[in-house]
Amino acid sequence: MKTKTLGAALISLAMLVAGCSSGSSSSSSGTSSASVKAFAKVDNTAWSYHSGDDVYYQIGLTYCENPADTTYETAGIFVPGAYMSASDNGDGTYTCEVNTSGRVNGYTADTAPIVIPVNTPGYSALSAPTQYQSSCATYTASGFIYYNPGCRGRDHGAPAGVTDLKAAVRYYRYNAGEIPGSTDRIFTFGHSGGGAQSALMGASGDNDLYTPYLEAIGAVSDVSDSICGAMCWCPITNLDEADAAYEWNMGSTRTGLSDDDQAVSDALAESYVSYINNAGFVDGGGKTLTLDSTTSGSYYDEIKRVIETSLENFLQDTSFPYDASSSSSSNDGPPGGGPNDNVSRDENASSSSSLDLSGSYDTASDYVDALNAEKEWVTYDSASGDVTVSDIATFVSYFKGASKNLGAFDQYDKSQAENVLFGDGSGNGAHFDSTLSSILETLGSDYASDYAADLKATDTLGTDTETRVSMYTPLCYLLKSEEGYQTSTVASYWRIRTGIEQGDTSLSTETNLALALEAYEDVKSVDFASVWGQGHTEAERTGSASDNFISWINEICETL
Repeated sequence: MKTKTLGAALISLAMLVAGCSSGSSSSSSGTSSASVKAFAKVDNTAWSYHSGDDVYYQIGLTYCENPADTTYETAGIFVPGAYMSASDNGDGTYTCEVNTSGRVNGYTADTAPIVIPVNTPGYSALSAPTQYQSSCATYTASGFIYYNPGCRGRDHGAPAGVTDLKAAVRYYRYNAGEIPGSTDRIFTFGHSGGGAQSALMGASGDNDLYTPYLEAIGAVSDVSDSICGAMCWCPITNLDEADAAYEWNMGSTRTGLSDDDQAVSDALAESYVSYINNAGFVDGGGKTLTLDSTTSGSYYDEIKRVIETSLENFLQDTSFPYDASSSSSSNDGPPGGGPNDNVSRDENASSSSSLDLSGSYDTASDYVDALNAEKEWVTYDSASGDVTVSDIATFVSYFKGASKNLGAFDQYDKSQAENVLFGDGSGNGAHFDSTLSSILETLGSDYASDYAADLKATDTLGTDTETRVSMYTPLCYLLKSEEGYQTSTVASYWRIRTGIEQGDTSLSTETNLALALEAYEDVKSVDFASVWGQGHTEAERTGSASDNFISWINEICETL
């Protein structure tokens, strides 16, 4: 990420939206003054009712005044029946008032959390609900409000998706007090591209860079779009350095590259060293993490520790004897009720291990012996449960081979979902990786001019590509080394899960997000785990994704 570019963008956009309050000073639920846009609120005479689930609901709620695409920019709200006092209108609809005495799972209409599913695989668009969503019942039965806005996707170009989600959050706050739910307890959740946009919702609350985009669609003004917490499974994010991270972590598994492409891969891996040394990540003790080379340094040791912790957790969580052939790395499906995120984008959703681990193991030591069948790289202390791995490269060679072509996210032919995301908004792809662009220019590649031209392009609001990439990079708002640091209202609570064997992103992607959040002073809790034996899925150490997500919210709400 180029911090000077983002800083200049922040200044220029601030001038465009003079009079708009700073994001960092916004209340998490506040409505600042009479300057709120006059806009139709939820019609409390138009509720429908699902008797089987005891849920009152409305769909087709337009959350912005000038939607760019009505296929996506409406929402559905699904409310536990106990939070409503209703009278039958005689035409299949109900007139409802908030019932503050009703309780579900200890929550009331005033305290109920609001959960927002972000089912956007590959940053795809999310169609708004057109009928009752049965997936809501998992959450309404737990006392939550299930708020399901649609949003535009990659074909519309960044930052359309997050802009829409922000507008939807603002709309709910605009209705605060007239419909159930605590707007201090808003949580987003998603997987892969949805996990990334959930992370962006958590990192970019109230950021001024989004103001012109929100104004363009007629979003409610002067209402916060920040959230309380973000649940992120395998977030495909930090796209400004994602190609470099991929080659640093997984490039060693590539075979058959041409000399030119191998030079690009090596240069990307080397550039990641510079990125880490400039980023300012710190460990739990406040020590700055750095790389001495691509294979040594305190940051390298931190990533190795993530691998060791993942295996330690697996050995602790697993009941032995353990039959690996009968186990499954999948969970209960996407918790928001949408399709799995394994869309056609060169992704690998399953284990890529080259070791045969399909046998039955009587003890944890037997399993470790199987890991060491070809070479000894794992040391396990059965008394303490501690694991040590010799190096990252061996783990990667067995479990995390590169599943994407060179330029994992910004490919030469502009074929990746992320290329479309930073395209012109008509579904055409564009190059966006300035690091890769510089490398291609230095190496004299025929592709260099194409990358350079795309990076100079601007969208319909005049925002250049590098700024749009920064807007879609959570670390832009979280790292002290970035100009965007402390320009947002960052969510207080985070839960991040990833399958350690996924070939979709570098292991550093989620780790860097967790490290940045743990060091951010306004963040109260970061629950991060990289799950052994799982790939690109709603990875969990034990239990189901939805149950664990619900339990996490319940634990947070007990402290609020």
